[in-house]
Amino acid sequence: MSSSVPFSGVFSYWSEYLKLCKPRVVSLIVFTAIIGMFLATPEWVSLLTLLAGTFGIGLAACSAAALNHVVESRTDALMERTRNRPLPQGGLTRGQALVFAIVLGTISMVVLDVLVNRITAVLTFASLIGYAVVYTMYLKHATPQNIVIGGAAGAAPPVLGWTAVTGSVDPHALLLFLIIFVWTPPHFWALAIYRRDDYAKALIPMLPVTHGVTYTRMQILYYSVMLVIATLLPYITYMSGVPYLVGAVCLNIVLLFYVIKMQFDHSDELAMTIFRYSIVYLTLLFGFFFIDHYWSDLVFVISNVS
Repeated sequence: MSSSVPFSGVFSYWSEYLKLCKPRVVSLIVFTAIIGMFLATPEWVSLLTLLAGTFGIGLAACSAAALNHVVESRTDALMERTRNRPLPQGGLTRGQALVFAIVLGTISMVVLDVLVNRITAVLTFASLIGYAVVYTMYLKHATPQNIVIGGAAGAAPPVLGWTAVTGSVDPHALLLFLIIFVWTPPHFWALAIYRRDDYAKALIPMLPVTHGVTYTRMQILYYSVMLVIATLLPYITYMSGVPYLVGAVCLNIVLLFYVIKMQFDHSDELAMTIFRYSIVYLTLLFGFFFIDHYWSDLVFVISNVS
């Protein structure tokens, strides 16, 4: 029994560091980066590039998340949604979190520069700074358009995955960037509607706080329409084919149903439903990219098995 206590203590201690990484957020970031890698080549991605690129981009995302905890520790303590994070609860100190973030960021840059390529390392570093410094330290507290402008950093992962394979930025990679960039405002504004009292208490100028919920609902609708258009561009530009188009259309029908309903149903529960669906939406959309990219291979395998 006595030996289990130290082990439990060590596990609990390291679990606090894991929380700094925001695993659920980082997992979606890494997933879109991986899809970017596969879309960058008609062949399969080399194992070294896949592993090193995923590891490096993932560590950079974890580093940015940890820096976000450090910068926002006082604000997090004021909000119900974030007050149980490691720093407000005292599980870790700001100094420990800062060192952790710096170590992860340094390792990620070395891995990407040495094992992948320089351009991916540079763009990943720029994305890290964009989120942890430009967005978190300035934009988030400066303007209700924080999510729109800061969304550029969050939209970078598929471009990073693409450059990890090709060593260059392709226009098709920028389409992936555009999709996530336009997806970000309705995703976060739906959550902001649900948590508007939290943001008001913390004096964060999120759109529902500064311009009201009705205006925010309309903005969610406008950006959702732009998102629908953006998701059709890969098919229009011959980047993707019918399998992707069918998946994207189905996802967009559900999205538009929710955001149009939101204009009449003003319940906070619907806003949270849209927030949750937006995560499923982006995950499945990039999944359809992958399926479409290897559709002929999948059909060949299935036909041979049958």
